Amino acid sequence: MSKNEVYRALAEQEGQCLSGQELSRRLGISRAAVWKAVERLRRMGYAVEARTGRGYRVAERFDRLTERDVALCFSSPRKHWRVLAQVDSTNSECRRLAASGAPDGTVVIADSQTAGRGRRGRSFLSPPGQGLYLSVLWRPECEPEQLLPLTALAAVAVCRAIERLSGGKTQIKWPNDLILGGRKICGILTELSLEGESGRVDCVVVGIGVNCRQREEDFPVELRQIAGSLDMSLQEKIPRPALAAAITEELDELRGAVLFRPERRLEAYRQRCLCAQGAVQVIRDGESRPAQALGIDERFGLRVRYEDGTEEVLRSGEVSVRGLYGYV
Repeated sequence: MSKNEVYRALAEQEGQCLSGQELSRRLGISRAAVWKAVERLRRMGYAVEARTGRGYRVAERFDRLTERDVALCFSSPRKHWRVLAQVDSTNSECRRLAASGAPDGTVVIADSQTAGRGRRGRSFLSPPGQGLYLSVLWRPECEPEQLLPLTALAAVAVCRAIERLSGGKTQIKWPNDLILGGRKICGILTELSLEGESGRVDCVVVGIGVNCRQREEDFPVELRQIAGSLDMSLQEKIPRPALAAAITEELDELRGAVLFRPERRLEAYRQRCLCAQGAVQVIRDGESRPAQALGIDERFGLRVRYEDGTEEVLRSGEVSVRGLYGYV
């Protein structure tokens, strides 16, 4: 697997050189193993340059979303995944695959979407070359209520992926919007299909859209104070193939070790949640009601107390945070 490790290390340099000695030290492999890995990458068609006195660099492709590039970033080979240049929606594609019998764990990754969707039917801007759009199909044998924490757990998974590649500190606006540098960089949409007779879960699709390369002027005027991207908040670029692989692997861990044991990620969620404490606006059916957030409960619900003293645990809906996104 050294070729994958060498590729990831070079890709993270964003076209800058990395010496064979430094690669050997970082990866714990010999200089000869580094050279062999570089040669294998070249035979596969990757333009890996060697510059005297400076080392190796990936001359191109570091940010292209193709199956070959993403495969090199996985820690181990995996089945049932695909990368598309364009699709209407990765969630829609997963649902179509589910209808044709696709197995648990199927992943769809796209460079762009023509009809990307967010929560409550909102559109999700998905231009080519600027973001990462990924959905995973699961077939858990469970009741729908057991999946209530899923979107919150998915938010933690994406946070962990970004943090492991960049060290940047991500936050979560309840229940599942990712915030970096005070701006929303990611949206998550979870969709369930139920069995007609039993009412149990037939399949669930978790869709994730991450803004990666956008600049402020790339967003519509009305979103420029709200939306952001990884590039706008991080000093170094995260290659999109590496991010796709990291998110997929975090979702694999969620499915295998956390989905039915959500308490394993509860504290991680609480630490990242922006609105776990303090003044919030609870927006429901277009009406806003001021409240005080009291914390996140064991099922990832937001506990609030209204001005009349009544309390409620929010399981879904819209919560707007004062002082964030222009609310004062």
